[in-house]
Amino acid sequence: MTKYIAVIGPAVCSSAERDDAYKIGEMLAARESVLICGGGSGVMEAAAQGAHSANGVVIGILPGNDHTAGNPFLTYAIASGLGEARNAIIARTADTLIAVGGEYGTLSEIALAMKMGKKVILLNSWQLQPARPADRIPLIAHSAAEAVEIAIGRHSS
Repeated sequence: MTKYIAVIGPAVCSSAERDDAYKIGEMLAARESVLICGGGSGVMEAAAQGAHSANGVVIGILPGNDHTAGNPFLTYAIASGLGEARNAIIARTADTLIAVGGEYGTLSEIALAMKMGKKVILLNSWQLQPARPADRIPLIAHSAAEAVEIAIGRHSS
């Protein structure tokens, strides 16, 4: 079964975050997962570029009304017209979310995904301590490869 994995993170990111996002995108495509992202720059673009380089499918959920406004590595661009509210669509669409770095938009996607019962993996991202339930605590990855392995389901965390 094809997995839909979202890679979320800031539009302005560090070179380390960019490298991690690119590797994650590339590895997800190699495992035939569909990459979901916000379609913009930074972590979103790096993950999309990585998946694109490995002939993967990338769906960008754009905040505006113009489907041509996304980064050039999207296979499909969806113009949601919802602004930041598009984060709920990203969280709902993905089976699992991998957060690389992040600002408050990333935090909102993490929170929405957790509320929806989705698996969330943090790679140098927000460190959350939810009070309950224990099975919905975000998982921590220490490398791009580990984040993908957890997302695909071959890691015992």
